[in-house]
Amino acid sequence: MSLPLPDRRGVLRGSLAASAALTLPMALGSAPAFARSGRPKAGWGVQTGDVTTDSGLVWVRSDRPARMIVETSATESFRRTHRWHGPLLGPGTDFTGTTRLHGLPAGEQIHYRVLLADPDDPRRTGEPVAGTFRTASARRRDGVRFLWSGDLAGQGWGINPDFGGYRIYDAMARLDPDFFLCSGDNIYADGPIESSVTLPDGSVWRNVTTEEKSKVAETLAEFRGAFRYNLLDANLRRFNAQVPSIVQWDDHEVLNNWYPGEILTDARYTEKNVDVLAARAWRAFSEYFPVSTLRRPSGRVHRVVHHGPLLDVFVLDMRSYRNANSPGTQPTDPQGILGAEQLAWLKRELSRSRAVWKVIASDMPLGLVVPDTGDGRPDVEAVAQGDPGAPLGRELQIAELLRFVKHRRITGTVWLTADVHHTSAQHYRPERAAFDDFEPFWEFVSGPLNAGAFPATRLDGTFGPERVFLKAPTVSNVSPAGGYQFFGEVEIDGGSGELTVRLREADGTVLFTKVLQPGRVGQ
Repeated sequence: MSLPLPDRRGVLRGSLAASAALTLPMALGSAPAFARSGRPKAGWGVQTGDVTTDSGLVWVRSDRPARMIVETSATESFRRTHRWHGPLLGPGTDFTGTTRLHGLPAGEQIHYRVLLADPDDPRRTGEPVAGTFRTASARRRDGVRFLWSGDLAGQGWGINPDFGGYRIYDAMARLDPDFFLCSGDNIYADGPIESSVTLPDGSVWRNVTTEEKSKVAETLAEFRGAFRYNLLDANLRRFNAQVPSIVQWDDHEVLNNWYPGEILTDARYTEKNVDVLAARAWRAFSEYFPVSTLRRPSGRVHRVVHHGPLLDVFVLDMRSYRNANSPGTQPTDPQGILGAEQLAWLKRELSRSRAVWKVIASDMPLGLVVPDTGDGRPDVEAVAQGDPGAPLGRELQIAELLRFVKHRRITGTVWLTADVHHTSAQHYRPERAAFDDFEPFWEFVSGPLNAGAFPATRLDGTFGPERVFLKAPTVSNVSPAGGYQFFGEVEIDGGSGELTVRLREADGTVLFTKVLQPGRVGQ
């Protein structure tokens, strides 16, 4: 299927969109000379994150110690530039670094290039790497369009050059969204990548392999290598240079179904303390993504990204503050899946928001039963535990939040998630629910990006979900070659304020569309 070309958003073309190379050579005019032998190189591309109306973060990785410099311009020619001096990149951050740009014009295309300078001789710079992004518009009439998905390089399905690599990113780039929300499982630190896998039809899936991805990640170097692995894919590097991201994490950035305080019995691990593994994973995550809250001393994943008058994105962290996985039948549960502090933060920020739409970016679904049976226990990994009755366990915290939204008359809440490796749309109504002190709302599921696809999980009736749309395989761990790879699109019309959700396949084909009206508590 051919996707429509962008209209007002179709600014990025030319050398940036056409090049599949690791770096993007371009004429520099008065900029420093091109790279020569012994100068720093940025072979992992560039990416931007947490872009607002007037700010954004730019990321890069060097191959050696270097000073990060960012130049921005209103045009691709870079005739007039503004220079931003970034951090010194060294082994302490695996030679990665992020520079915050501020005071940017709202609703404009920003062209940038990253230069890496020799710390001992600032005149010696490497070849620049170019990118672009749009700041959020301060004008409602301009509208917003973004994509979301999750789950990359899971279940042993890595970068397959014969398949075209992570080609879903090219389909997403053709839609030219304002940003991409990655809903977690950016890597599979617990999933080694083998050189080849034989498919059910006898054909062979061939992976790009690296030393760090040959085993489960335990050391900091191995976690860093898992993040670098994805950046070997040219589709992803091109996408990162064109589309800013909002990134959250889930379990596979550390290991499957983990929770704080867990002690492993998995024989593949010599380090059994999950808190130790999580600390190393967190450090690598903070090094490899441009996330605004990670720049703070008390860095954290949960945050609000303000995207103009139409949209606030509430990024949750359902991993770092949860209690231990259990059957989820306890009658009281103040810690839950968010932790008391994060729940208070979320309620406070939702009540403060004046955006027309409040997207709640949840790294796990609410009403889908996600089991955790790794040790043969009947535990649950997400919120729902399968009992359709009154809220128990982690459901109590979600019930408290839904009640708060209703009684505070908070309008325009929509839940987006990934995690379960299929795509679906669930509508929650109190008339169908055991707990009924809430207003109706929608939850949309997408993914995976490039991972095994799995059958749909069953619904829990506590909050009255109805599965309005579903596409999932009937067998487990279907490879990307077998289909069932998905992403979602959200478009907010600047005139009417209507929010349209489209669930799409990997080639961009639209599977399901739902239009929601603004100004309502519930839908």
